[in-house]
Amino acid sequence: MSSRNLSRRATLLGGLATLSAPAIARAAAEDTLIGAETPTRHNVSSFMTQRWQDHFDTLGVATIVADTTSRALHYWNADGTDYRLYPTSVPRTDDLTRRGYTEVVRKTIGPDWTPTVSMRERDPSLPAYMPPGPDNPLGTHALYLSWPAYLIHGTHDTRKIGRRSSSGCIGLYNRMIAELFDLVPVGAQVRLI
Repeated sequence: MSSRNLSRRATLLGGLATLSAPAIARAAAEDTLIGAETPTRHNVSSFMTQRWQDHFDTLGVATIVADTTSRALHYWNADGTDYRLYPTSVPRTDDLTRRGYTEVVRKTIGPDWTPTVSMRERDPSLPAYMPPGPDNPLGTHALYLSWPAYLIHGTHDTRKIGRRSSSGCIGLYNRMIAELFDLVPVGAQVRLI
């Protein structure tokens, strides 16, 4: 191999390294921001393992643990043979986040939506009522919890999943809430952590 070919290769490799350096530096800088309160650039969840035994004495008719930190919903059926994990959206702020024990009290396909008074105070442009349909923020299916105005529901806006984007509810992709809807009976125990 001649020194001229070696020099040409060295120049090309050096040029590629120079061009990629800003991207590598930017990726390293983003890695240092993980966990900091910065805007989320990607709606990717970092799932943490949950065990139903850490939250409940029995599985009951079904069990759901919604983890607002890792933005994931964990589902177990009554005998523990079916475990599923779903990415979710979670409340925008801790003020909107309710944590604790509740249960599924009602299920609806094609839910309608009436924003709460506090939602309309925060955003006066919200409608007083919205019927089921593609513009409805509750998506195609909803599981109503024993806490008033708190639901596990779908969303037509898939950009919200993996983000802090709701007014208190737990949101799933429409196809995933439809699957969960079929699995979860009324009376299923739920814990939001």
